[in-house]
Amino acid sequence: MESLISTVQETFINKKDFPAFSSGDTITVYYEIREGEKVRTQFFKGVVIQIKGEGLTKSFTIRKMSGTYGVERIFPLNLPSIQKIEINKKGKVRKSRIYYFKELRGKKARIKER
Repeated sequence: MESLISTVQETFINKKDFPAFSSGDTITVYYEIREGEKVRTQFFKGVVIQIKGEGLTKSFTIRKMSGTYGVERIFPLNLPSIQKIEINKKGKVRKSRIYYFKELRGKKARIKER
């Protein structure tokens, strides 16, 4: 069963080459949005909270502050609408999933650079 799943993934999912990033990094994801017939590029800049899965089904969660509200977005790594990923800062964190980052505000919410 697992071999069947892996063969289907290899044939139907297009692999994209993005830079390697990890939890705590600040990245910008550029992706396409379709509104009727129009297609425009939008970006989402924030801190990577977690990276989940492995291989072609890997996904990552980004969190940004929009005013006083925290906004999270989950992106599959091989999403066809993702155009590019830029790494703005490399962060130094001890855990691979930094859920504690959600409760931090102000100066406590800073992540040291690597």
